[in-house]
Amino acid sequence: MFDIGFTELMFIALVALIVIGPERLPRVARTLGHLAGRMQRYVSDVKADINREVELDELRKMRDSVQEAASGFESSVQSELNKTESELNAVAEGKAEAEVSPPPQAATAIDKKQEA
Repeated sequence: MFDIGFTELMFIALVALIVIGPERLPRVARTLGHLAGRMQRYVSDVKADINREVELDELRKMRDSVQEAASGFESSVQSELNKTESELNAVAEGKAEAEVSPPPQAATAIDKKQEA
C-alpha cells in the first residue's frame, strides 16, 4: 500500500515516543492497529463489491447474447417448419386432386368404352 522502509518506520516510532510519551504509546498503537485493520477490511469489501458488479455485468451480457442466439435459432426453426408445412400441404392437395380426377389416359379409355 505505502512504500515505507524500515528506517522510516523507526523514525516515526521515535517521534511518536517523544510526542505521545511512553505511557500512552501502547494504547495509541493498539488503536491505530484496529483502525488500520478496519480500513483494510473496508477496502477489501469495496473491492469485492466492485468485482461482483463487474462479474454480474458480464453475466448479464452473456445472458443477453445467449437469448439473442436462442431467439434467432427459434425463428429459423419456425420458418423451416412453416416452409415444410406448406410444401406438405401442396403435396397433399396435389394428391387429393389426382384422386378426384382420373388421369388423362384413363379418361380416354372410359370415353372409348362409352362409344362402343
